[in-house]
Amino acid sequence: MKDLPKTPVTSRRGRRGFELEPHVLNDTSGIIDFLRTRRSAEPAQITGPGPDDGQLELLLEIAARTPDHGKMEPWRFIVIRGRAKDEFAAFAKNRWQELNAGEPLGKKALYDLIEKAPLIIVVVSRAVDHPKVPAWEQRLSAGAACMNMLTAATAMGLAMQWRSGWPAEDEKTFRYLGLTENETIAGLMFTGSLDPSAPRSDRRRPFWRDLTTFWQPDEA
Repeated sequence: MKDLPKTPVTSRRGRRGFELEPHVLNDTSGIIDFLRTRRSAEPAQITGPGPDDGQLELLLEIAARTPDHGKMEPWRFIVIRGRAKDEFAAFAKNRWQELNAGEPLGKKALYDLIEKAPLIIVVVSRAVDHPKVPAWEQRLSAGAACMNMLTAATAMGLAMQWRSGWPAEDEKTFRYLGLTENETIAGLMFTGSLDPSAPRSDRRRPFWRDLTTFWQPDEA
């Protein structure tokens, strides 16, 4: 396995890691090359236009092709674009101010990203009671749907960022988007085109060896 050009980076907590050099990111020359270099878009890189209808259908098809024990389909998708997205942005701004009186709008509010992104796909987790498929496993499947979608969008040359934040924990937002009692938000997938003028950079990645043990049973 060839080594990739990287720069050592230590986190603020003292954990070592690395960042790949920008020119090798999102290498689509092969599946393994792409998975090794995949990098989500930063908010500053997301611009218009959003995906066309064919691209959107492909994203949703790939998102639904995810591990799903028991064929439960414990997720669904809400597409928000156009005027509906403008109304959602206005709701999010008002709701943030309602929940955080006196705090300025900023990254935590997500309002700027909701307003800027051409399209948002809300991945809804809908875990139910099942004798063989626990709720946590159903939620993992919803997360896998988010990852499938994110990987596909990046491979297609689109800009997508997977976020959660306060809307994923707010009951009033759930009701506003039409979620039912057993549903929550697994991810807000902010989607658009890559701004060619925005700089590219990696984020700190851990070394897999620091996180891996090769288990052996204790000798009797």
